[in-house]
Amino acid sequence: MNMKTLVVSVIILLIMLMMMISGYEGGIVEGTTGVAQRTTGPHRKLLIYYEPAAAPAVEVAKVQPNRIWGDKCSKADIVINQGPTAPLPSGIPTYTVEIMNACTTGCDISGIHLTCGWFSSARLINPRLFKRLRYNDCLVNEGKPLINGRTISFQYANTFPYPLTISSVIC
Repeated sequence: MNMKTLVVSVIILLIMLMMMISGYEGGIVEGTTGVAQRTTGPHRKLLIYYEPAAAPAVEVAKVQPNRIWGDKCSKADIVINQGPTAPLPSGIPTYTVEIMNACTTGCDISGIHLTCGWFSSARLINPRLFKRLRYNDCLVNEGKPLINGRTISFQYANTFPYPLTISSVIC
């Protein structure tokens, strides 16, 4: 192998290494939610809605853009934050969930339902704050309005965190 070929090989390897370290994800990454993320650089992701061809009977939630101004609320106005907290004395991990009304038009949002799978907790949760009605349907604040800017917070304990997403709201 001559010196020129060796230098070119090293440069190519360094470029590939830098792309891996910076988290570059070129192309399209598909998730299970029916949303593909097109990445055009290391930190920029564009959401694209698509209908999965393999499972036409499966409902897929459409991605709603965040509005700057508007006269109506949407699912995008409810923000859910979830993170780990100190475990129970028995060692079961706990998680804190914050559900906030971030409506920019000052609206109060009621009838907040979340997709929550078979949500359960080893720690009792006040059912007035959060209650699983059936599989994949949890109700927030007994369906009562969540006042603009207010946050509902609770903790649950389970061996893994549940993915919680907004399924429907009433404006």
